[in-house]
Amino acid sequence: MTTFKEIRGTAIQSVSSDPTNPEVGQIWYNNTIGVLKGYRSLGGVWATGGNLPAAVDQNAGAGTQTAGLSISGLNPSPGTIATTSSNEYDGSAWAAGGTLGAGSYGGMGCGTQTSALFFGGYNNTPPAGVRATVQEYDGTNWSPANSMSIERYQGAGIGTQTAAIATGGIREPYATLVSAVENYDGTNWTSGTALPTTRLDAAGIGIQTAALVAGGQIPGFSETNSVLSWNGSSWTSAANLNTGRRQADGSGIQTAALVFGGATPTGLLTSTESYNGTSWTTGGNLNTARNLAASGTNSPNTASLMFGGLTPSKTTATEEYTDPTFAVQKITTS
Repeated sequence: MTTFKEIRGTAIQSVSSDPTNPEVGQIWYNNTIGVLKGYRSLGGVWATGGNLPAAVDQNAGAGTQTAGLSISGLNPSPGTIATTSSNEYDGSAWAAGGTLGAGSYGGMGCGTQTSALFFGGYNNTPPAGVRATVQEYDGTNWSPANSMSIERYQGAGIGTQTAAIATGGIREPYATLVSAVENYDGTNWTSGTALPTTRLDAAGIGIQTAALVAGGQIPGFSETNSVLSWNGSSWTSAANLNTGRRQADGSGIQTAALVFGGATPTGLLTSTESYNGTSWTTGGNLNTARNLAASGTNSPNTASLMFGGLTPSKTTATEEYTDPTFAVQKITTS
C-alpha cells in the first residue's frame, strides 16, 4: 500500500499548533488538541457580499464580481412599476449608477459596468406591454439605441455592448414563446439562427460566437434541463443540466460555465452547476435560494456574482462565488 510519505515526499508531522501557511494536500497532527488535520480545496463556495440599496427582482445584470451592474427590475413599492435605477458594485458595496430613460422588468443585460447593454422586458407604464427597446450605458449615462425587431420578456441576453445576442422569451400577444434570435453589432439588430426549441427564463452564457442557453421553460411552461450550444452559426444540443430549472442565472464561457439558483415546481433552488465543456457537476450551494435574480454576466466561472431576486420575497442580498477555495479541515474516519 502506498504511504502518505511516498505520495507527498514528507511524513505526517506532529505539531503543537496548525501551520500558518499550509500547502494544499498537507496533513499534520495537532498534538495540543489531539486532532489530525489537512489543508484542502473545498471547491466552489458562495459568500455574502454587500446588499443592494433596495430590494429588487427581475433585474438584469452585467459586469463582474468586482465591477458589477444591476439594471432596472421591480422594487417593492410600487410593486408593478419598473424602476429606472441602476447600481454599481465594486466588490464590496453598491452605489447608485446612471438613471435609465425607461425601466422594465424581465429585461436582458450584458457587457461590462462601463459598457453595458439593456434590452427588452415588460413595463406597466402606458403603453403597457413587452418592450423591444434598447439602452446603452457608458459608466455614467444611459442612452437609447436601435430597438430589436421583436419585443421580448424573460429572454436570455449574451455577449457585449457591441456584440450581443437576444434569445428566447415571451412576446406580444403576451405568453407567446419566442424562438427567434437577434444579433447586435453595436448599431443594428439582425436576425440570427432561431433556437431549435422555443423557451423563456433560460440562463444565457458566453459571447456572440460561442454561447450556451441553459434550462428555462419550454412550450407547456414546463422546466427543462436541456442546454443548447451556439458556435456562431448553428445551435446544437449540449450535455443536460442535472436539475431542470427556470429563472436561473449563469456566467462564464461556453467551455467553463456556471448555472445557479432558479426554481422548479417544488420550490426555489440553492444549487450551483459547473460545466467543463463536456458535463455538468453540482458544486457549492447559494446561501439563499432564489429565482428571478441577476448576475455579473461577464464574470468567469471561478468568480461569479448574484444579486437581487425572489426568496420568495424581494431581496437586496448579494452573493459572491469563488472556486477554488481552501480551508483547514479535521480529518475523520467517516
